[in-house]
This record gives sequence, C-alpha cells and structure tokens, in this order.
Amino acid sequence: MSRYVQKRFKEISLPFKPYFAYKKIISSVLFRRASILRWTDFRVPSTLQLNPLIEVLLEPVRSTTASKRLQLGLQEALVNAVRHGNNGDTSKSLRIRRILSPKWLIWQIQDEGSGLPEQARVGCLPEELDANSGRGLFLIYQCFDDVRWSRRGNRLQLACKRSTYLVGEGTQDRLFPD
Repeated sequence: MSRYVQKRFKEISLPFKPYFAYKKIISSVLFRRASILRWTDFRVPSTLQLNPLIEVLLEPVRSTTASKRLQLGLQEALVNAVRHGNNGDTSKSLRIRRILSPKWLIWQIQDEGSGLPEQARVGCLPEELDANSGRGLFLIYQCFDDVRWSRRGNRLQLACKRSTYLVGEGTQDRLFPD
C-alpha cells in the first residue's frame, strides 16, 4: 500500500436482525490524497427476499424520485443474480459492495455463477414483446448512468452520478449525505 492510503473498519448492525442476523457488514473508508471513497461490503444468502437489503443499499440516497428509480434497477440486478447467476440455489450467496465517492454512488453485485456471455449483456428490449424474459437488463441500463460487467460476466457494476437528479425549479437535490 502506498503511504497515502489509510483504512478504517467498523461493524454496522442492521435493523432487520431475523434475516441477516449471522452476516457481518464491514464498512471501510479509504483516504487517498484529497478524494474520499467510502464503501460497505454485504454478503447475503441467495434469496428473493430482497426488500430489506435494497433499503440498506439505498440509505445514502435522499431524493425520492432517484430512490424509486434506483430501487427498480437494483431489484432487477439482484433478482437476475439470484435467478440466473446462482440458479436459485440458496446455498450460494451474493456479494454486494456499495461505494460512495465525491461524484458517484456505485453498487457492485457479484454472484457465484459462471457469468453472463458477452453477447447477452445488451440493454435493449426483446424483439417479442410477450417474451417471458429479457426486460430486466433493459430496465437496469435505463435506471443507471453507467453499467459495466466483469470479463467473466458474474459481477455487475452499477453507477449513478450525484448530479444526475434535479428537483424543483432549477435547484439541485442533495442526493447523498455529506
């Protein structure tokens, strides 16, 4: 590590003990010169009971409009990771990292699957409108400012600019706390 990096760790207790009682969440703060990155790591079981987790992931978002849009995108990404990445196997888990930077809020979602092929990582609607699947990736691409995939395809990075959402008459909504 360089001499500019200092790490601090603290445990965070979650308000919904029954579901995540045995999981520990480590919050880390990275100081590198003048920019500050704060991140929180989550390791959760592969289940579709996602609402408590999504609430925690969206805690830094203050704008109601932004929160609803990001909630939809995160819901789709997490459901895809559980259903398609981990094939609904409850013995597998998801790893999620929430990163706050001065200009971005980023979520990294990783499953234990083999990954989505590169040609399938497109954010467009299926040609057949009554198809059983295919709309989730389109919604994810619409909800976030930046979407990136790992080479293997089992980790998805979703990012939202802090200045993306405007509220009222030309006033900037404070999307995240300082």
